[in-house]
Amino acid sequence: MRIALVGPAHPYKGGGARHTTELAHRLAAAGHDVIIESWRAQYPRRLYPGQQTVDVPEGEPYPRTHRRLAWYRPDGWLAAGGRLRTADLVVFVLLTPLQVPSYLTILAALGRRNRTAVICHNVLPHERRPGDVPLVRALLTRVGAVITHSAAQAAQAKDLAPGATVRTVAMPPHLPAAPHQDHDTERAASPAPQTRLLFFGIVRPYKGLDVLLRALAQAPPHVTLTVAGEFWSDITEMEYLVSELGLRDRVALRPGYVPADQIPALFAAADALVMPYREATASQNALLAFAHGVPVVTTTAGALAEAVRDGVDGLTCAPGDPGDLLRALTEISDPEVAHRLRAGIPAVDPEPGWAAYLRELLAA
Repeated sequence: MRIALVGPAHPYKGGGARHTTELAHRLAAAGHDVIIESWRAQYPRRLYPGQQTVDVPEGEPYPRTHRRLAWYRPDGWLAAGGRLRTADLVVFVLLTPLQVPSYLTILAALGRRNRTAVICHNVLPHERRPGDVPLVRALLTRVGAVITHSAAQAAQAKDLAPGATVRTVAMPPHLPAAPHQDHDTERAASPAPQTRLLFFGIVRPYKGLDVLLRALAQAPPHVTLTVAGEFWSDITEMEYLVSELGLRDRVALRPGYVPADQIPALFAAADALVMPYREATASQNALLAFAHGVPVVTTTAGALAEAVRDGVDGLTCAPGDPGDLLRALTEISDPEVAHRLRAGIPAVDPEPGWAAYLRELLAA
């Protein structure tokens, strides 16, 4: 089958680009003729305050990737639609409504002979702008199938486009390679008694870092936190909260993109990853932590907790609840509990998840 994936790929960074690239590799390995139609300029810089691209790939780039799309060139969108008319299946990768005008234009230029689908990493953004809902509704009603990664996202897609064909399949792992080790002996030693927490990834309001800080302020004093990732807004507000809560000696803010080759050392210096999200769709961070032998404390927002077995390889708590998060932090600060959770971490096997994913996509 001739398949075109329309979405971000290297040098764009992040889970969406890694997923698109890995999907292309997997489809090609299954015998399909696959190209990625990607971006040379995905959206204006003022709408994305962080670092958009990287020099060093986060995974193996897909060789048949064409970077011809630009947010400011609608004529290029039309040209892409014309080029992709020979594809049997055209798959759009939706990360933000900002992509929708280009996708609608490509769809219009395709005509009606192609099968089409959209992979919704987020049906709607966590922080919405005027126009997001009608844009996404227009896309979902015009494609042949909608792929979502959780039941909640499927329900949201159905609410927006009741007539759409919506399919749900779990997001498969697409992580930098990391061996599963006995981290009781090989992880970086921490000064006893200390429990080192890690918050990893872009810091945005819906991810609940402020909730984590308020819980940490009441946690045992040997519990510390490193925040590693880009800050979506001014870091000053978070620095003020850290100071106000009396946490300057227990919280290290490490702003900026974390390159893939620095991730192993970051997780080796952590006793637990904390995902205090107020709301969520899905995240690879729990699997990333498991790949490095690190247990996870997560809220039950969205599909976050689906990868975590409460009391076995991590702990779960209610979203937006500093008191319940404090309970989990206090529990994991017990060395015996932390040891038991580390021992329960499974090896991350991507193969079953990808096999199921390809089946759903190709049936769309």
